[in-house]
Amino acid sequence: MRALPLVLRLAAMLGCLGAIAALADWKLEQDVEPPSYAVIEPENSNLNIDGVVLACEEAGDARILQFQIYLSTEGPLLPKGAAPQQLKGDPRAEIAIDGRVFPVDLLFADTYAVLADETNEMFPRLSEHLIAAMTTGRIMVLSFDLLAEPAGQTPSFDGEAVIALQQGGGNATMSAVQRCLPMTVDAASPGHDRRCSAGAVLNTR
Repeated sequence: MRALPLVLRLAAMLGCLGAIAALADWKLEQDVEPPSYAVIEPENSNLNIDGVVLACEEAGDARILQFQIYLSTEGPLLPKGAAPQQLKGDPRAEIAIDGRVFPVDLLFADTYAVLADETNEMFPRLSEHLIAAMTTGRIMVLSFDLLAEPAGQTPSFDGEAVIALQQGGGNATMSAVQRCLPMTVDAASPGHDRRCSAGAVLNTR
C-alpha cells in the first residue's frame, strides 16, 4: 500500500526536480516495484506544461495506463500569453509519433489533463498500439486546439509540446511502468471501447 496518492507524489517530484533542473530524461518512481509512473518535461512547448506522465492507475478491478499532463500554473491548459477567456468549449488534441497520427480525446481532472484513445469500462486509457508506438518511437508531438477562432475561421491547432521519447532510456523506462499491467485484455471483450467519451471519470471541459 503506497503512502501517498499518485497525484501528490507526482506534484512533489515535479516541484522538487523542477526547482533544481529540467527533467531532460524520463524519471521513474523510486523505491516501488513495479513503478507506477514515469515523468518527463517536454523538449519544447508553447503551453503551460510542467511535465507529462505515463501513469499506472487503478480502474475498478483492473489497472490501466494513462497519459497525464501536469501544468506549470494553476490552470487551465493554455498557450503561453493566452487568457482563459479565449478558450473554446470543445477543445481537441492529437498525438503524432514519428509522423504517425493518433486521434485522442482530451479530458480534464482537477489538477491535470489526460490524453486517451480508449476506455476500459468508464476509465480513459492508452490503447495497446499507442503504448507500443510510444515505447519504440523517437519523437512525440502533442497538438492542441484550445482557443476559440473568430467566426468563419477554420479550427486549427494552437498549442504544441514535443517529447523526446527515448531520452534517458525511454524504452526501458516505459516498459518498466507497463509491468504494473495485468495480462492483455482482448480488444473485443465487453467494456473495452476504442475511444473515450464525455461520460468518463474525467470530465471534458
